[in-house]
Amino acid sequence: MVECHIHGFAIAPKQSSGPPFLGPYIEPDIDLQISESVRRIFQDKNGHLWFGTNGSGVCRYDGKSLTYFSKSEGLSGYQVTGIIEDQDGNLWFSTNGGVSKYDGKSFTNFGRKEGLRDTYVWSILEDRNGNIWVGTLGGVFRYDGTSFTPFPIPEAVRDPSSGVTSSKMVRNIMEDRAGNIWFATNGGAYRYDGKRLTNISEKDGLCNNFVNCILEDKDGNLWFATHHKGVSRYDGKSFTNFTENGVVSGDEVWNVYEDKSGNIWFPAEGFGVYRYDGKSFTNFHRTNGLASSAIQCIYEDREGRLWCGGHLGLFRYDGKSFFAVTKNGPWQ
Repeated sequence: MVECHIHGFAIAPKQSSGPPFLGPYIEPDIDLQISESVRRIFQDKNGHLWFGTNGSGVCRYDGKSLTYFSKSEGLSGYQVTGIIEDQDGNLWFSTNGGVSKYDGKSFTNFGRKEGLRDTYVWSILEDRNGNIWVGTLGGVFRYDGTSFTPFPIPEAVRDPSSGVTSSKMVRNIMEDRAGNIWFATNGGAYRYDGKRLTNISEKDGLCNNFVNCILEDKDGNLWFATHHKGVSRYDGKSFTNFTENGVVSGDEVWNVYEDKSGNIWFPAEGFGVYRYDGKSFTNFHRTNGLASSAIQCIYEDREGRLWCGGHLGLFRYDGKSFFAVTKNGPWQ
């Protein structure tokens, strides 16, 4: 764990030759991993943990055992990119084959005939009014309880360096405390106030237009995880571009998350995971037990356990260090 301070922030050493921390660690057994890649984590109202994987569907841990659900069990796809629970207790999954709703017994799938013009779905949200929003390779669609209808977002540009991409891709959808809906696109972030769209991009001070995730923290600040220039924070007046200004390292950031104590967590490709406590940044990496340098998601459950998922599977933070959680645990 590395922590140092300058002007109120912690500085991580920047190196042009790759990750700075290559200390000893134990790589999890590939045959025992939850999945080769865990990209989403969610806990439902029953306390069950769900792990969306990159090729094995979704698996549920009920406190005793793991159960996997994929196409053979009725899920719409193998790659799970989003998990939510709606106001009625149904679970929704966005996948590379459309959208699936799980009522606890069976799946109902939504695809082209239900209005989704593109079934490669990357993000999903239920807003306070009960509408389901999904972001796809072909743009945004909104479900009103009957069908999905397209919601127009200005077309941006493709980013071949990010793998799967398109000019209409929406990687993340977020609702802020005022009820505005935010969309993470390749053309910056868009805010929808119920009447019109407003764009926030590099011209406004955002560090990079290729946005992967948006978070509103407890103080009302907006955080943007970008694909090429790291993390930005917007206080309503101006941006603080932490990566661009050298406060943290790692340009490729997929996720930004706030825990119950108000700490901000985010992974940085090749540089582990950062935690910001409002004053300084602390960096966790291989010497802290985090075997993966490609974390994609962070989640805190109701018991206060902090989980990270990404390449090499699942990891948990015990307050001091990280350790791998395999099919055999340890879960506590």
